[in-house]
Amino acid sequence: MKIIGITGGVGAGKTEILEYLNNKYGASICHTDKVAKKLQKKGGVCYGAIVEHFGKSILNDKEELDRERLSDIVFSNQSELEVLNRIVHPAVKDEVDRLISMEKRKNTNLFIIESAILIEANYGSICDELWYIYVDDETRRKRLFYSRGYDTKKIDEIIAAQLPKDQFLRNCDRAIDNSGDFSETMLQLDQIIKDL
Repeated sequence: MKIIGITGGVGAGKTEILEYLNNKYGASICHTDKVAKKLQKKGGVCYGAIVEHFGKSILNDKEELDRERLSDIVFSNQSELEVLNRIVHPAVKDEVDRLISMEKRKNTNLFIIESAILIEANYGSICDELWYIYVDDETRRKRLFYSRGYDTKKIDEIIAAQLPKDQFLRNCDRAIDNSGDFSETMLQLDQIIKDL
């Protein structure tokens, strides 16, 4: 089984690429943010430590994490983001390891781990290759504004909290330009899969 890590800044179009790899090549996809959300639910392994550090003001009326309140805190304060990451990432990695073992038993050929923080969380140690998906800044900002409804301030904070492009390029085995028409991206992906 090939284990591929896919990363890139928010708004780079990773979702469309993952759907393509799943539909055409039968890849099993693991979104680390979905794993993290599950582990942060009330009763999940990360919930108690998050509430203990950030306080009950980050909870909604059902006593679940208010993700928007929490993201407002961590994206405007680097040290708080680091605290959250130290709570969540080791637990996510344990769960990803468990999923990899499960997929190996199912004889899966291609397992893809998608994470915006693949490099920072050291997923290179469990992946055969890391792929960086990127788009030019203007396209990225437009996508975040139109598809997610983020304002300029939120877009700036999110982009500032992520690694710069050169760091992604230094740490990844392949770079996929997703700025143009998606058919161009598909050609890049088909060639990479052929090379694997």
